[in-house]
Amino acid sequence: MIISSYKIKENWNLNFSNPQILLETLQQLRQSVYAEGKEIFNQWRNTISRRSFLISGLNLAYYLALRQHDLRQEQAALMPLGLSSLGRCEARVLQNLDAVIASLGAICQIDSSSLLRHPTARAFFRGDRLLRRHTKDLLGDIHAQRWVRIMVTLPTEAATDYALIKDLLQRGTNCVRINCAHDTSTEWEAMVNHVRKAEAETGQACKVLMDLAGPKIRTADVMTPEDRKRLYVGDRLLLTRDQPKPFSDVAFQARCTIPTVLEQVATGQTVWIDDGEIGAEIESIITEGVLLRVTQTSPEGKKLKSDKGINFPDTPLRLRALTEKDCRDLDFIAAHADIVGYSFVQEAADIELLQQELAARQQQHLGIIAKIETQKAVQNLPELIVQAAGKQPFGVMIARGDLAVEIGYQRMAEMQEEMLWICEAAHVPVIWATQVLENMAKKGIPSRAEMTDAAMAERAECVMLNKGAFIGEAVAILDDVLTRLQAHQVKKTPQLRALHSWF
Repeated sequence: MIISSYKIKENWNLNFSNPQILLETLQQLRQSVYAEGKEIFNQWRNTISRRSFLISGLNLAYYLALRQHDLRQEQAALMPLGLSSLGRCEARVLQNLDAVIASLGAICQIDSSSLLRHPTARAFFRGDRLLRRHTKDLLGDIHAQRWVRIMVTLPTEAATDYALIKDLLQRGTNCVRINCAHDTSTEWEAMVNHVRKAEAETGQACKVLMDLAGPKIRTADVMTPEDRKRLYVGDRLLLTRDQPKPFSDVAFQARCTIPTVLEQVATGQTVWIDDGEIGAEIESIITEGVLLRVTQTSPEGKKLKSDKGINFPDTPLRLRALTEKDCRDLDFIAAHADIVGYSFVQEAADIELLQQELAARQQQHLGIIAKIETQKAVQNLPELIVQAAGKQPFGVMIARGDLAVEIGYQRMAEMQEEMLWICEAAHVPVIWATQVLENMAKKGIPSRAEMTDAAMAERAECVMLNKGAFIGEAVAILDDVLTRLQAHQVKKTPQLRALHSWF
């Protein structure tokens, strides 16, 4: 830590000990960001038809231009002058730069007529207002005590248990998620009807998100040895294109539910099964399918089961984001839901495909939430945002389960931060998802780690809880945590409320 501080000080003395030099550097930076941002935005302009997103799209372009530069030395130099470190400029890139330059010009006693005007408070916080507006457009209004919404995935019993849904709304649920990978339109309709009835009885508004299943790659028709059900490191596993058949050299087999992906892989690539519980490497590609060698499991081994997800993080899969089932489900969604959740989104063309399907059902303005769950989706996030938010209410769900498997757990926190920043720059709401208060919802007792995770989720616009026997209690705890944290933190900005614990 001492060495790091010394290096910052050394660089500051070398480059920015004179505020005049710092001012000139920031002015050049501002010119560069403005020119590069305009160039990026001009490439997007024809895609944007939603007027409320024009300012947001331009700010996103400026942010991408800004983040091409390493600004750590400038940040260190601004701190002792009592000026912004630029660390909270996501929602207002040019306004933040202009404010710092104007203040630095005053310190240097530069004639104000030669500088850009200091932005007004209204102009400075316009991005924050747009984020709130876009969040309201997508996720609905909310009571003043808590800004962050709570979303809950409904279990099958919600179709027959009206009291469950009413209780969720009374405890603070603002949006419910129906997963179209499960149940049928009969259960979905009953769930939606229960939500609408509970809204009327409680006075609590609640949006309905229906999540398309997408082309989820899973195991099926698992075959294991009679004397051993668990896989261990070193075992071989055959992923088959068709129904598994007894194969003399490979005792463990499972059919891949989307066999076309087996034509796209190569030897040496990594495969993860069951949310990363089983790690393997492609050893060879044979007539029957793909032969894997297990490289990672828990010491006690791992059971191979059907209906478990398969991830190919090293393989840029070419799959149609909308399946035939998704298109059939869209008929119901267009008639009953407020928002459609989109799985396996990877590029702007996937968003355009869904928009075309919605337009064919006269629902071109239906809100979309894109689930970001692959490396390619992360890389294409700005284009996904522009294609979707440029036309209708839009939000991003950080699907941390699949994404962690795809990019590696060690990169999950880093990518999560970057997605939060990019979405804020575009004034687009974020849904923080996967295993939030998981122990609480399923077992009734939260872990310390997940309470911290729930508190960190305050930086998003919505937090999603999964179903569980204690889901009502989990909603109540999350409501309390988010309400408390809001007094201390808004996005990345600390709120300096007076401390009471020590006084």
